[in-house]
Amino acid sequence: MKKKYILIFMSVFAFSFNAKAQDGLEGILQANIADANKLTQAYVNPAMKGLIYGMNSGWYHTAKVHKVLGFDITIGLNASIVPSKDEMFNFADLGLTSITSTSSPTGATVAGPNNLKPTLTVADTFNGTPIAATFTMPGGVKDDLPLNAVPTPAVQFNLGLPAKFEAMLRLVPKVGSDDVKGNLIGLGLKKEITSWFGPMEKTPLHVSLLAAYTSMNVDYDLQNDSSVAGNNQSAEFELSSFTMQAIASLNFPIINFYGGFGYTGGNSTFKMLGQYDLDYNAGTITRTVTDPINQDFDASGFRTTVGARLSLGFFKIFADYTLQEYNTITAGISIGIR
Repeated sequence: MKKKYILIFMSVFAFSFNAKAQDGLEGILQANIADANKLTQAYVNPAMKGLIYGMNSGWYHTAKVHKVLGFDITIGLNASIVPSKDEMFNFADLGLTSITSTSSPTGATVAGPNNLKPTLTVADTFNGTPIAATFTMPGGVKDDLPLNAVPTPAVQFNLGLPAKFEAMLRLVPKVGSDDVKGNLIGLGLKKEITSWFGPMEKTPLHVSLLAAYTSMNVDYDLQNDSSVAGNNQSAEFELSSFTMQAIASLNFPIINFYGGFGYTGGNSTFKMLGQYDLDYNAGTITRTVTDPINQDFDASGFRTTVGARLSLGFFKIFADYTLQEYNTITAGISIGIR
């Protein structure tokens, strides 16, 4: 079930959903619609938050801007570490109404342990008839993710502009397979303000302000992989994130040190669309639901980054660490001119 690692920029979403869709995530739909949405939100939440924090990372490795028409191309990887408190959730905290029993009081989130897959019992009514079913919650992918971190790769192009500005672009056109397609665009702007501080302009210290925005969309055709009968089954994922930071760097010929402080935030939506025909009472009753899942996620907070960059001519290697709700490690390489 791990065959669709094809959209590198949304690797966690494709990985977690595709790897687990037939291992229980679709079974959640046997709960009533309200409970199915609560369970889905609890399960997917760490991946969504990790993507937001990751997409807002790795935008810079120096506060110094390029000269006019100077540029660099950067390839980096951000890894947002999921806190241990977000690896599991308690069913009792969700206010479920159609779930009468669980084989465990807790369930794994997508970032939780692989082997925690509790069985849930459903008791509800349909057209006045009592219906019953059981399903197994999916386990997490903790053992498959290094550092239990949500990875968000990024390819970025920076271009020097007049008046000490620098434009930044992250762009992935719609790519993928017949089943999974996605695209991403990120725009950023950096303004160096070192000259505002007078004599500082003659020192290795540089200071800038930065703002960036990222939008990502993914469409996943579930029909071929679905374990539930139905029509036009698909999933949609949309993400928007932003960050505003003040950054500084000490630039020396071979090595520089950089850091920043600012605010980061964003939101995402996850929808399961189409028709799903669900069996109850040992297959004697079928209940059909349409467009059953529609969930919103958000994350925000202050962030502090420290890092270092090694310069070998046009070639540079950098790494940094960001303190925020999901602490993030960033590393990458850059090739630049001017």
